[in-house]
Amino acid sequence: MWALRYDPEICKECPSPRCLLQCQYMEMGEEEAKSEILKLSRGEDSRVLKECMTCYGCEEYCPYGNHPYFLICEMREKKSIYTAPRPITNQWINMTQMQGRALIGKVGEVVLSSCLLPSLGTMASTGEIFSQLSTSVVFGAEFMCPAVHTHFAKMSVVKERLPQVMDNFRKLGVKRVICLHDECYGTFTALAKAYGVEVPFEPVYYMDFLLERLEELKPKITPLGIKAVYQRPCSNRWIPDKQDVLRKILDLLGVRLLDRTHQGERSLCCGGILRLIGGYKLADEIQRRNIADMAKTGADYCIFNCPACQETLGSKVAKAGLKPIHIIDLCKMALGEISQEEE
Repeated sequence: MWALRYDPEICKECPSPRCLLQCQYMEMGEEEAKSEILKLSRGEDSRVLKECMTCYGCEEYCPYGNHPYFLICEMREKKSIYTAPRPITNQWINMTQMQGRALIGKVGEVVLSSCLLPSLGTMASTGEIFSQLSTSVVFGAEFMCPAVHTHFAKMSVVKERLPQVMDNFRKLGVKRVICLHDECYGTFTALAKAYGVEVPFEPVYYMDFLLERLEELKPKITPLGIKAVYQRPCSNRWIPDKQDVLRKILDLLGVRLLDRTHQGERSLCCGGILRLIGGYKLADEIQRRNIADMAKTGADYCIFNCPACQETLGSKVAKAGLKPIHIIDLCKMALGEISQEEE
């Protein structure tokens, strides 16, 4: 079984426990935060095990890459402190089970992975950006990143399935996998590294691919001249170095990204998973704060990275006067493939 690469000595010597101090969902002072992370490092009970909302934030806050989030998930499973009722947890395990029904296109050395999200495959099937790769696509549980199970403290499922996913890609003989799902790229880089799982291909972040293609298609871009805010997904916490890629894309598209309180390290969850593990009241309050923060900027659009975030928040941001749009569709809009009126 794969083991987490965690060093308790790093937490012991840490001068400031930012991992817990900066949490958006638990309030504690520096002394308590230090005490709680040390309890976790020793395998002891901690209030964190019952109160963590699985936002992934502490993975980003830790300056040493010591994986406090994965440690919390490991401890929860070890102590049977689960985040959701058993039927919900089992439902997620069952509906993401590999069943030999994956859709595999005309795969070459480079493949587009749409995880288990049909909308990603649909977006990549049309338009000039993906024209050379639109048929080289894989979709299905066999190629899905199993990171969602960390939300339910089922690390055993993650450690069982991630190597299987790697083996499925290996059998295809692909050299590069363009991850259309932000969480896939985070899984194949950050999570796999945390557990020492070998990745037999080069994971490519889809926004890096978008940026490269937009540079090639630059003469065809019509600057959009719109103002927007961004809903950062939880998985982006694992790959914070990729935030600048979004800004470069928006600059090319003529989109002004407006500052707001809940962005970057202070980003808030879309509320989807939060509703399952934190309850309706907390999820509703987080969504209210998040959308109010967006609306007061005067933005025209709310840009989404994750389709699940868009499905959760899309209609709600629309009611607040912002047009929801995925970054891929925004690129298509600037290329004249989608009209602003259509969106």
